[in-house]
Amino acid sequence: MTDTAEQLRAELLDVFGRAEYPVAEPMELVPALPNGPGTTFEAGAVSVGVMELGSEYADYQNYPYETADDLVGDLMTGFREEGLFD
Repeated sequence: MTDTAEQLRAELLDVFGRAEYPVAEPMELVPALPNGPGTTFEAGAVSVGVMELGSEYADYQNYPYETADDLVGDLMTGFREEGLFD
């Protein structure tokens, strides 16, 4: 994994790790977001808004999630599959 990917993964885990699990649907994650729906995750030259997670990467998410690790793992798969990282 690249440094950028590792940094993004760490940021996602930090934020989504604050949520109450299990999580049955994306709206249950909103209270964990520091800026609500305006939250943006950034690492290096990569920037992903939380709204993009629900639109561009929704196909990679498989709710419910028991842990933040599971959720972030699926998001990272989506990022790689969609070419977010070199």
